[in-house]
Amino acid sequence: MPVAPGPILETARLLLRPPAPEDLDRWAELMADPVAARYIGGVMARSQTWRAMGAIAGSWALHGFGMFSLIEKDSGLWAGRIGPWRPEGWPGTEIAWSLHPSAWGKGYAVEAATAAIDWAVDQLGWTEIIHCIDPANQPSKAVARRLGSAYLRPGQLPAPFETSPIELWGQTAEAWRARRAAEAQSGGGRA
Repeated sequence: MPVAPGPILETARLLLRPPAPEDLDRWAELMADPVAARYIGGVMARSQTWRAMGAIAGSWALHGFGMFSLIEKDSGLWAGRIGPWRPEGWPGTEIAWSLHPSAWGKGYAVEAATAAIDWAVDQLGWTEIIHCIDPANQPSKAVARRLGSAYLRPGQLPAPFETSPIELWGQTAEAWRARRAAEAQSGGGRA
């Protein structure tokens, strides 16, 4: 099946690649789950999910980056979407994540976000990484902290989400590189 243009990143347990048509079934499951979708725009019908997936694939074509589809190496299952995201009117250069419920609690968000941030800093030249997090989303705040990010300031998303409360978490590329160098020196290495 065709895949949107872009790189494939590999971690110990995951492949990160641009979206492909075969991702739709699991992506639609994620967006149909009220708990999983509550902080990412809410429940969507399959047809709405297809359009949202198309927007991410289109970001790859228009900007040369977009969120990756996260694929488990062992099972081949689509586990979520993660990576660079900056649509029109966005409050900054974001590394975002949303995982399928079957992928929760496995450490995939940190593993994949680490690879995505490395790529965004090294290949896109991003100087700041943000994460747009709903104030009530404690699991995402925990992921942000594990990535070395901290609360920066309140934020605002563009329409149609302009009334949704949002916190901006993040760090500079310089801080990210220093953290990654310290991890490598201590034996933590790359994810």
